[in-house]
Amino acid sequence: MLSSSILPRVFIHKENGQELTLTDPNPAFSPEAVMNFYAPTYPILTNARLTGPEIKKDTIQYRFESTMGTKG
Repeated sequence: MLSSSILPRVFIHKENGQELTLTDPNPAFSPEAVMNFYAPTYPILTNARLTGPEIKKDTIQYRFESTMGTKG
C-alpha cells in the first residue's frame, strides 16, 4: 500500500563556517518570504540568493547563499 506525506521544509544558512538549520516559520510563506522573515535576525540574508529545493533526509531543503564577496 502506498502512503504519502508532506515533507517539512528546512532552510540552511551558513554563518561563520557553520551551517544553521532554520525552521519553516509558516508553510504558507514562499521561500523568498521566509528569507525576508529571517533577514532581521541574520542581516546577511538581505543580499543572499536562494537555491533549492533539494530533498535530503526526508526534508525539502533550501539554502540561503551569501552573495557578499571579499573586498580588494
